Amino acid sequence: MTQSESPPGNGTTKPVRHDRRHLRHEATRREVLDMAWVMVRADGLASLSLRALARAVGVEPQSLYTYFSSKHAVFDAMFETAAAEFAERVTQMSASEDPRVVLAGIAHRFVEFCTSDVARYQLLFQRTIPGFEPTPEAFAPAVRALEGVRGQLADIGITDARHVDMWTAFTVGLVDQQISNDPGGNRWSRLVDDLATIFVAYCAPAKRPARNPTTKGTRP
Repeated sequence: MTQSESPPGNGTTKPVRHDRRHLRHEATRREVLDMAWVMVRADGLASLSLRALARAVGVEPQSLYTYFSSKHAVFDAMFETAAAEFAERVTQMSASEDPRVVLAGIAHRFVEFCTSDVARYQLLFQRTIPGFEPTPEAFAPAVRALEGVRGQLADIGITDARHVDMWTAFTVGLVDQQISNDPGGNRWSRLVDDLATIFVAYCAPAKRPARNPTTKGTRP
């Protein structure tokens, strides 16, 4: 039996063959992406060099094109990874029905996600790379994340597209202020709960008072 086959069973399973070349290719590709993240977190997105990236992972610069056709292809794969992480984080559901608690939870997760990795935030939310646009496949998790947030807002009665735009503008602006003017601090991130309270007061629909069943059908 070769290493690429599964051990014989009771006759109901088929041998599973693995393309070793494909596995090595994918492993090297992941190594390249991991190193790209290390480099941009240290020196910024604009500093990424394919030649330096190749040296860092121990391959010839020309060999790097076996894994990525261009620098933008590297950024595209990084974007897809970051967008998937973002979607997983922000679509976590709240156990509370209190609109303020729900909004504060969404905002806290967003702010923590963004401020914990500035390079990732810039790649996802700022156009810092001239000419780069993520492919539809890479952008799909970001769309899923936005739809998840819209769904959470709708669950607490916030459905107006203007209000959704306001919410994204407020939260992104808060992150920008925090990263730009108080990196590593909390001058703006500490305002999340206040932002949720103000937003609910302005945008959330007023709750109708519950009807008293004992008065149903009576005259004033």
